[in-house]
Amino acid sequence: MANRLAGSSSPYLLQHVDNPVDWWPWGEDAFAEARRRDVPLFLSIGYAACHWCHVMAHESFEDEATAALLNQGFVAVKVDREERPDVDAVYMSATQALTGHGGWPMSVFLTADGLPFHAGTYYPPRPVHGMPSFPQLLEAVTDAWRDRREDLVGSAGHIQAELRRTAVTTLPGEVGAAELGAALARLDADFDAARGGFGPAPKFPPSMVLEALLREGGPGSMEQVRLTCEAMARGGMYDQLAGGFARYSVDTDWVVPHFEKMLYDNALLLGVHAHWWRLTGDPLAARVVTETVEWLQSEMRTPEGAFAASLDADSADPGLLGSPGRSAEGAYYVWTPQLLVDVLGEDDGRWAAEVLSVTPEGTFEHGTSTLQLRGGVDPERWAGVRRRLREARDGRPRPGRDDKVVTAWNGWLVASLVDAALVLDRPDWLEVAREVMDHLWRVHRVDGELLRVSRDGRPGTSRAVLEDHAALVLAAVRLAGALGEATWLERARTTAEGLVQHFDDGAGGFFDTPSDGETLYLRPQDASDNATPSGLSTAVHALAELGRVTGETRWAERAEQAAASAGGLVARAPRFAGWLLADAVTRLRRPAVEVAVVGDPDDPATAELARTARHSAPAGSVVVVGLPDTPGLPLLADRPLLGGRPSAYVCRDFVCALPVTSADALATQLRPSAAV
Repeated sequence: MANRLAGSSSPYLLQHVDNPVDWWPWGEDAFAEARRRDVPLFLSIGYAACHWCHVMAHESFEDEATAALLNQGFVAVKVDREERPDVDAVYMSATQALTGHGGWPMSVFLTADGLPFHAGTYYPPRPVHGMPSFPQLLEAVTDAWRDRREDLVGSAGHIQAELRRTAVTTLPGEVGAAELGAALARLDADFDAARGGFGPAPKFPPSMVLEALLREGGPGSMEQVRLTCEAMARGGMYDQLAGGFARYSVDTDWVVPHFEKMLYDNALLLGVHAHWWRLTGDPLAARVVTETVEWLQSEMRTPEGAFAASLDADSADPGLLGSPGRSAEGAYYVWTPQLLVDVLGEDDGRWAAEVLSVTPEGTFEHGTSTLQLRGGVDPERWAGVRRRLREARDGRPRPGRDDKVVTAWNGWLVASLVDAALVLDRPDWLEVAREVMDHLWRVHRVDGELLRVSRDGRPGTSRAVLEDHAALVLAAVRLAGALGEATWLERARTTAEGLVQHFDDGAGGFFDTPSDGETLYLRPQDASDNATPSGLSTAVHALAELGRVTGETRWAERAEQAAASAGGLVARAPRFAGWLLADAVTRLRRPAVEVAVVGDPDDPATAELARTARHSAPAGSVVVVGLPDTPGLPLLADRPLLGGRPSAYVCRDFVCALPVTSADALATQLRPSAAV
């Protein structure tokens, strides 16, 4: 019989509908039930593509005896961390404080007031390596609640007080030339010059840091970008058959990924590779951009026109990993030399094994290998082999898809997709970006309130957090400039007004949750970038670009205040402040500009000026194309055609150089040494 999760919009929660555990969704009803029964809560937080979440579900939550312990002694609550990042953030803080590490599934025991008193991550069904079994833990907590409750409640209060005391909500500081230099030097020290990337395994895609290095643009920075992007794109973390990146590499050589594919990673890496191609014309960058967009459209697009959250790491094993028919990580993606021969024939199969590093010993498990494409290959032969292998792989059991639509992740994708469309001249991609934004504006705003997720075209119930508002502003600003449509600029301004009103912390920065949102035992505020840019660093970029395209100094000033509220992170921990570092580079070394291209957008001369501006303007610049004095687009106001010809105005803070009518003259004005 289905439990209380049956009405959820979260695919992760729906995975647990048929568990014998009497799960409750997060909410006051669950806490009221804990008070009524006088029992603690067991909070389990995870997400649909999480491998170890699946393992614990199969081992414990589907087990009748374990479920009986949970149902008897606790109110069990399930949370999708992607739907409720605020709940995840505050209890992750407690888990890390109590255990020294974190991860998912997160397992936290709470009082009926929501205060944590014990926490961990994955627990096995039987004792192993000194770790208690999950049933042993449940029994121990039940006994302690019965016999030593006062100690547990006191401990929970102490944990809350200590977390409030030690929480570093901001690390203020202006970033000047010295701090910028220190940040770049620290990155250089952490860089793996042999393999690309930063630090030891596991290696995560350093998307935000790569953006900062691309903006800095010096020889050392560009070499770090090249090595890292090549290593990721040629290794097993990139899907050589379909495109798109897996979550991270478990080894230092980028060979074996953790196979889940997240929308946010691919959104951010799409932007990085588009920027890399714009600066260098590297064909690998263009290939990654094109293949990733193709993968996004073929496998991640929802019927409503937006993009789904993730593909699972696990799928049913077709017999490659020693567990036929059972769920196994990576089963969809791995190959053996014989399988290649079976699909391609002897000659192409042996060639494919050589160029894709598929060995008899295997690079993964059970003699299987991930696919790598380390060197150059005959493009025509590779295209045919790639197509045939992908068709064969399509016959395997597919990984599950979490098809909820997350506002921030789709916003980051639109921002990157607009950039990619403009520099690679793909108007069809620009139309996709518009369709995504239409969906977000139509479905994710209810009675003027922005929501976090939707599914099947129906809005969820979770309020949007800071990153959702900021990513939507960034996407809308870029779409307004690309399309020359005032509607999107007004929507960006409306969303930014709400962001500043409801998330302001009173000290220049922002909280991650709105002032009128649900009260948790801590109000989350984290300025550091992790797998994704922080809400604050996204807001810095979004408000800065909004200021450039509108000419309203209040947005630029608010962006500068927000950057200064966490500027101390840049020199101390640049790997976790990539977008703040990118902002600092723009301010201190590669100043952004505004470019107004006036003329009929369908006129080839106008299009050539626009193309030049988009290829040559420093990162963070805004380019708006349209007829002079187009209503609602301030950058086009009072910018007449020069001699009746399409013209370009290069401006800084809306103070413009003399207009030009040729692409060569515009490129000259946009060179780094040129003054505006």
